Amino acid sequence: MNKKFYISTAIAYTSAKPHIGNTYEIVLADAIARFKRLDGYDVYFQTGTDEHGEKIEEKAKEAGISPQEYVDNIAGEIKNIWDLMNTSYDKFVRTTDKKHEKIVQDIFKKLYEQGDIYKSEYKGLYCVPCESFWTETQAVDGKCPDCGRDLTEATEEAYFFKMSKYSKWLEEYIENHPHFIEPEARKNEMLNNFIKPGLEDLCVSRTSFKWGIPVTFDDKHVIYVWIDALSNYITFLGYDINGNHSEEYKKYWPCDVHLIGKDILRFHTIYWPIILHALGEELPHQVFGHPWLLFGTDKMSKSKGNIVYADDLVNTYGVDAIRYYMLHEMPFAADGTFTEDLLIESINSNLANNLGNLVNRTIGMAEKYFDGHITNTHVNDAPDNDLINCVLNLKDKVFVNMDKLHIADALDNIFDIYRRANKYIDETMPWVLAKDEQKQERLQTVLYNLMETIRYGTVLLQAFLPDTAQNIFKQINTKETTFATLDTFGYYEDNNKTGIKEVLFNRIEVK
Repeated sequence: MNKKFYISTAIAYTSAKPHIGNTYEIVLADAIARFKRLDGYDVYFQTGTDEHGEKIEEKAKEAGISPQEYVDNIAGEIKNIWDLMNTSYDKFVRTTDKKHEKIVQDIFKKLYEQGDIYKSEYKGLYCVPCESFWTETQAVDGKCPDCGRDLTEATEEAYFFKMSKYSKWLEEYIENHPHFIEPEARKNEMLNNFIKPGLEDLCVSRTSFKWGIPVTFDDKHVIYVWIDALSNYITFLGYDINGNHSEEYKKYWPCDVHLIGKDILRFHTIYWPIILHALGEELPHQVFGHPWLLFGTDKMSKSKGNIVYADDLVNTYGVDAIRYYMLHEMPFAADGTFTEDLLIESINSNLANNLGNLVNRTIGMAEKYFDGHITNTHVNDAPDNDLINCVLNLKDKVFVNMDKLHIADALDNIFDIYRRANKYIDETMPWVLAKDEQKQERLQTVLYNLMETIRYGTVLLQAFLPDTAQNIFKQINTKETTFATLDTFGYYEDNNKTGIKEVLFNRIEVK
């Protein structure tokens, strides 16, 4: 039986169209999911939309439509962008789904009946855009610590979850599972800033708006986002409150990686583990809080007018160029930067020059010198061994980086091989060999080694740039595209004929 792997993204909030900072997460998750599938895992990849809350109720009212119509529109837009980015999710979930709503009501009721949820009154400072209550001490100069907007005083009857009851348990769990929260700096931030000072009980219902899942036993309350949205990771798998879980749930839960933005780490590493623990369910193996993709040095926001959308970029530069930029320019633990100048520089140097030029030159030489026929005559010389060793070391490097979720480093490893192949062309000088009748067999070996290097690197590239990889396989005319072909150098078919050469990435002239 195949090993299972369940990866999820946070579900996108349906208040507005997602910008490239939001889109980065789905592309990152997709690269991991594709890599695991290629490595023989039975992968379940879930994403979707979070569709309740006061902000949506207000936006729908402004637009003069029902909240359901409003979220249908935005959810459709989000799904279109995820599809445009060629992401291979297995399930796109929506929290207005009736089955999800019913299970969330069951969860709320169970937690209430076992004494984890109680009714009280909330007094505090409230941020409407973030839908978060804050204490005086948490507020920064009377403003929301998350988004910097003004807070309003609010008093409201509400149900609360006894987070404080589980504070010590969670602290010990995180200490005993050092990789539960990644990267390390995020784990320390959660422990030192939130958990160790002591957790406050969490407001889990609201009465000031109606657009939410009603509490079954007290219908003036709607279930607040924490229990509604976070539960999506189990409800859509077929979790059942009485333990009659679906086969899918039994197979895939617990999740292997919850991939989320660092700004919502608190909810996924404090509230969610405690809710699961209170339900008697296993915790996800890892929560990875990825950094932000900034516009220059700023966080993207509507108010700053610095939002860039993935579909606009794709229309200009193509899907894989944008996927490459997102996956390559984002460090493991630090924020990445987006500017159009950096994007163009990345396309020109890495995609057009390094990769595109290599494939184009190699096929071009094969056509020019041997009418596209590639034969390995095994006439080896000194530079061959170094090239072959570099190629054979690639698999382990990529696997180690993927296991650590160092996606940018794994992509770098692959492109290092393409760079090495370009250097090999300079070392062997095929155009000089071509002029010498005695060196034809040597020239054939050189071209074979180049083809095999391209093939080998591209087998691994499939997870990151799927369309480009398929295009390269077609151009070099190979069927050897699986991870099983990475154990030795020489899987490229001998006595083969190349396909039709075409430009992979055009150089972009900077105006």
